[in-house]
Amino acid sequence: MQQRPRIQRQFYRNGPPHRSGADVSFADLVKIFGFNSIHVGRWVSAAEQQLAANLFFDAFADLQCILNVPAEVISLRGSLALTFGIGGQPGVCAFYQPKGRILALAKNAGAGSLAHEWFHAFDHYIADKMFTAPTPSGMFASRLWLNHATIKPHPLNVLLESAFSTLLLADDKSAPSDFFWHCQQLDNTAARLYLALPEEMAARAFEKVVQSQTLKNHFLVAGTLKSSAAEAGIYPNAKLTTQLSTLWLRYFEQLGQQLRQR
Repeated sequence: MQQRPRIQRQFYRNGPPHRSGADVSFADLVKIFGFNSIHVGRWVSAAEQQLAANLFFDAFADLQCILNVPAEVISLRGSLALTFGIGGQPGVCAFYQPKGRILALAKNAGAGSLAHEWFHAFDHYIADKMFTAPTPSGMFASRLWLNHATIKPHPLNVLLESAFSTLLLADDKSAPSDFFWHCQQLDNTAARLYLALPEEMAARAFEKVVQSQTLKNHFLVAGTLKSSAAEAGIYPNAKLTTQLSTLWLRYFEQLGQQLRQR
């Protein structure tokens, strides 16, 4: 029996009816959130495109609710582009491409990865706003912070620094965190360097924070609580997730307040 395409499956969510039951288009996402551009693959049917537009809209609207920010934050003030069902690599369901600031999801495998890739985009976007020195192209704020880049004095940057410190360092700040050591051990077992990269640890931690909120959307994020990956410990434990939730949600709430006051 032919497997049903993933985009046509039902994805659990308990958020408010942002669309009031109506269909939206990708053009609506550009208009409402301000994305730089959205491109859809030639092999995506009209029906699949409609399903995807609704799913993306609900997911980004739910993320906006969770973070308590204006819509412009979701598109990173109009700098972020989206692609759906275009190109990709074997075994890669979603990715963020710093060159062009593109968040890409595969047609049949990207669902549940949106929060992870969005945080990569945010991590990249915020780098030149967080540090005093010019940031190298394609560099993430989390990695720059770990490399001791000098932070611009600003209350929001202090909060973000606290989150990176909590994620990557032990409580006394004298050594890497237990979560880092565990990720490094997993990498050593697999003979690679991936899970312990600061930008990957940050994106997975953000996923876990988002999925731990009361508002749920499995197209936005899934698998951080119950999955083989979760059982392997690639996501932070409950204590660390709670600490990061406090810092990141406070960061985005304050960012939202400042943007609304402009």
